[in-house]
Amino acid sequence: MVEKRQIVAMGLNHKTAPVEVRERLAFSGEDTAEVLDTMSGHPLVEEMALFSTCNRVEFLLASQSPEKAVEAVKDFLATFKSTPRSVFEDSLYIHIGDDAVRHVFRVAASLDSMVVGEAQILGQIKDSYREACKHGTCGVVLNRLMHRSFSVAKRIRTETSIGDHAVSISYAAVELGRKIFGQLDQKAVLLIGAGEMAELAVEHLVNNRARPIFVANRTFERGVELAEKFRGTPIRFEEILDFLKQVDIVISSTGAPHYVLVRDDFNGLMRARKNRPLFFIDIAVPRDIDPEINRISNVYVYDIDDLKNAIQENIEERRQEAVRGERIVDEAVYQFRKWFQGLDVVPTIVGLREKAEAIRRRELKKTFGSLHTLSEEDRAAIDRLTAALVNKLLHDPTVFLKASGHRDEKALYLDITRRLFNLDQSTENNTRPSPDSPEDE
Repeated sequence: MVEKRQIVAMGLNHKTAPVEVRERLAFSGEDTAEVLDTMSGHPLVEEMALFSTCNRVEFLLASQSPEKAVEAVKDFLATFKSTPRSVFEDSLYIHIGDDAVRHVFRVAASLDSMVVGEAQILGQIKDSYREACKHGTCGVVLNRLMHRSFSVAKRIRTETSIGDHAVSISYAAVELGRKIFGQLDQKAVLLIGAGEMAELAVEHLVNNRARPIFVANRTFERGVELAEKFRGTPIRFEEILDFLKQVDIVISSTGAPHYVLVRDDFNGLMRARKNRPLFFIDIAVPRDIDPEINRISNVYVYDIDDLKNAIQENIEERRQEAVRGERIVDEAVYQFRKWFQGLDVVPTIVGLREKAEAIRRRELKKTFGSLHTLSEEDRAAIDRLTAALVNKLLHDPTVFLKASGHRDEKALYLDITRRLFNLDQSTENNTRPSPDSPEDE
């Protein structure tokens, strides 16, 4: 029998790894395309998708050798990111089978997010899935799993109030700003980069009457678009240091592989600001703002891990709703398991019916060849009779094989069925007349 594929989810997230580790393993869009193209040709990987967000890096696999596939991905990560396995291996979680399915459903439904119920993760997963489809790395298993995860997430958001309470990374950034400045009215904001969460944070600040808004982006045209969205002013990336002298809040979310601002950039800056407080919200992974800047008097630098400590209001309410969401996930895992186990059953049932049908047609051909006086109506009646006999004979075995049962028992029953009916031989052997049968006329 062909070995059964298993689903594997492996990776690290904000719960298992600090930002210093996550940023070393983060994948850009270009990286993701290269990873999919490279790993899709690996003999241990049949299907694959890759999620890389600020809070998680995760591989989703379908493999007949899950343990070996996990080791292969670890080796690949170490090589591709020039990072020893010892740096990240202890931070990895590895889920196989039902545990992997449950994990994917929980991630899509935002039950595993830093902020339970946040909506951004589902869109990020959909983007990752589209990229995997574009590169042809998702097959029947992951296609079904991903689409099912989308429907589970939608059902949880519809049937619970998990997303009704104002708790998010961007909300946390605003709350931190309030702690530093008291009120946000007339606090000047500089947005560096075009990250989605950074934009949301700016929207929250604008709603709290922070003004004016300046936008710096490496692609100036994109900066112009964002500035128009916030009724702000676009500036050149090279002008950032000059504008740090006048703004109060800086939100940074670029895709740069290195720090955008370092400690040396602040020589004389606070003197020019007359030591007014300066608040940095660094939502980028890898980080944009050198942590050493936080040592400067009246400068406050918060990265994405710091923000979770500021998220307190409404957390308990969301957790209560999450309990209802977990029940929906458990139900969906059970339903998916039934479908997944059926993948093993279908080829056996199809093979059994195809063999029976081939035998029926061969015997009909011999019979009709020796009964030349039969009318077309008689031939049709005999054809219907033999087809009905085959269907009735195969009905009970088919129902038995489809019936849910223990996974190991099902595998045994399938193996016995394929052996009893010799289903793993070639089609030619399956339909060849037995030695003591007369040749077809």
